[in-house]
Amino acid sequence: MSKFNLYMVRHGQTYFNIYNKLQGWSNSPLTEKGIQNAVDTGEKLKNTKFAAAYCSDTTRAEQTAQTILDKNDASDIDAPITSMFFREEFYGYFEGNDMSQAWYLAGAPHGLPTFRDIVEKYSIGKAKDYLKEADPFHQAENNQEYWTRLDQGFDLIKQNPDIKDGDNVLLISHGNTLLSIVERYGKGQFDVTERPANGSLTKLTVDGDDIQVVSFNQQS
Repeated sequence: MSKFNLYMVRHGQTYFNIYNKLQGWSNSPLTEKGIQNAVDTGEKLKNTKFAAAYCSDTTRAEQTAQTILDKNDASDIDAPITSMFFREEFYGYFEGNDMSQAWYLAGAPHGLPTFRDIVEKYSIGKAKDYLKEADPFHQAENNQEYWTRLDQGFDLIKQNPDIKDGDNVLLISHGNTLLSIVERYGKGQFDVTERPANGSLTKLTVDGDDIQVVSFNQQS
């Protein structure tokens, strides 16, 4: 496997982002500001040569990825590789619900009424477990289910024979997923109680199972 640089970008702003709704496997369109988020990030990365590009199979991620690639002068990539492995956490019954209310229902029975409260006392992983527990259908992903899926996404990238040592790879991602990755690999260096900005850039180095966070939530 090659050692490569992973440029992770949060998709542009969507209408559900404005309305403070949980948006995992469900989807809402990019706003005008969201489209501009992608344009601005594309401008910032237009001279960065990417060996490969990936995103989840949600339109908000696909549109952000395509906008960035269309502005890129250094790469020969026409379109991103899409996969459900890169989707945001699945929130089950709480998909599309008010974010603050959903995390209240998940955490309040444990004396932790906000997402921040859960994360500060335990972890983002515990928040996932609490949300599945609170889901009346228990279909929301818990921490183990989430990482089983996302790790398959990382494996998909690592196994790409076109990626060589030192190459750059683009991955359009999601807010909770970026927080989860930074919590897991960031060695406590970053604040994971605040969601990264739409269009922000998080950089990692990937060398097999050795994944390190270089920077988090860089904004244009």
